[in-house]
Amino acid sequence: MDLRLAGQGVLITGASKGIGLAAARAFAREGCNLHLAARSGEALEAARAEIANECGVSVEVHVMDLSRTDNVVELGKRCAGVDVLVNNAGEIPSGPIDALKEEDWRRGYDLKLFGYITLTREIYAAMKARGSGVIINDIGNSGENWDANYIAGSTANAALMAFTRALGGQSLDFGVRVVGVNPGPVETERMVKINKRRALDWYGDESRWQELREKYPGGRPASAEEVADLMVYLASPRAGYITGTIVTIDGGIAARGSIIKERSVRG
Repeated sequence: MDLRLAGQGVLITGASKGIGLAAARAFAREGCNLHLAARSGEALEAARAEIANECGVSVEVHVMDLSRTDNVVELGKRCAGVDVLVNNAGEIPSGPIDALKEEDWRRGYDLKLFGYITLTREIYAAMKARGSGVIINDIGNSGENWDANYIAGSTANAALMAFTRALGGQSLDFGVRVVGVNPGPVETERMVKINKRRALDWYGDESRWQELREKYPGGRPASAEEVADLMVYLASPRAGYITGTIVTIDGGIAARGSIIKERSVRG
């Protein structure tokens, strides 16, 4: 299927690893030119070399800490002309409310919640002015399937879901689409961190985190590539009437109303 994305410019944050890197590869294979942003310059340069060599597209990198508002605004100015924005940078601490300090909440929210909102505000203004564009927010299914052991993430993700729906409900009047993607567990470094925290809470031993894999639908998490493929489709003209909605990709976890079977006592 021709997704009609060749030649479009795509900005992806958190693009040095995980879902962001998988998205960069997927968009590049459709012929898109990329702007990749993250804190790790070394990882971004490696991604640029790999993707440019394989796909022959233009790849620009932006090494910056996106938990700082001034950096997010600067990135928005640099990339105002992109056709697609993928908000993906974010790492909100895992754990129950009594395990998190105020600075944990604020650090995670500065990067993900306020980072998404600020960059969207900058890029949306440019897209609205020219009458075209797509914004994809990579959120997370804990925003619809609340988890007391990931309370900071559940709260921020629910807010981003509302933000996406509110803006996307109006944006098509100006030629812009705003959609969200809610992955469940995905095979990334981030998932390992979260599951180590959960294994510590449940079993008192973070080294048992791999046991949690058996509790996911199909006995596995999603792959980053599965999430990236969904993003590419949603960004394409083939999805031209999809806006103001969230697409969940979690193997049915949110639909059944549980993350994974939780133990009532530690064992």
